[in-house]
Amino acid sequence: MDQVDAIFTETEDHMNKSIENVEAELSTVRTGKASPTILDSIRVDYYGSMVPLNQVANIAVPDAKLITVQPWEKPMVAEIVKAIQSSNLGLNPQSDGNFLRIPLPPLTEERRLELVKTVKHMVEEGKVAIRNIRRDANEKLKKLEKSHEIPEDDHHRYHKEIQELTDKSIEDLDKVSHAKEKEILEF
Repeated sequence: MDQVDAIFTETEDHMNKSIENVEAELSTVRTGKASPTILDSIRVDYYGSMVPLNQVANIAVPDAKLITVQPWEKPMVAEIVKAIQSSNLGLNPQSDGNFLRIPLPPLTEERRLELVKTVKHMVEEGKVAIRNIRRDANEKLKKLEKSHEIPEDDHHRYHKEIQELTDKSIEDLDKVSHAKEKEILEF
């Protein structure tokens, strides 16, 4: 039974991590309200190394439609502007040489629908990951049954429990998805 418990624990941990990864990815999707997480995916060339923007600058949100970026080193301003413009986030940073202001333009209906498609794609990737985790767990259970470490009846029961865990994880992802879509579509 210890092996079965280990399989369940590992499966549940992996599924929870998959959900957390999708949530982290979704936090970078723009919703019309300023948030420093919008810039989480941006990497900046810092003396030959690509590093996250938040490791070379302070990022602040003074109001719902503006993000400010204060680089720690003045020469980084141009690199940060270049990285933000090439990020495909649709942002246009304004620089005074020392400081960046990034106004968030209102999202058009068309852009909102594109973002919803992006969200659905990210969530679908998370679901695929969860199904792969389920498959791996079921294969491990099957090996235990073939080596006669667990009886066939137990194998079927455990298989069903893995499926219930999978269904719950996918349901959790759907809730995350619906919340993000609602956030994007609000005006």
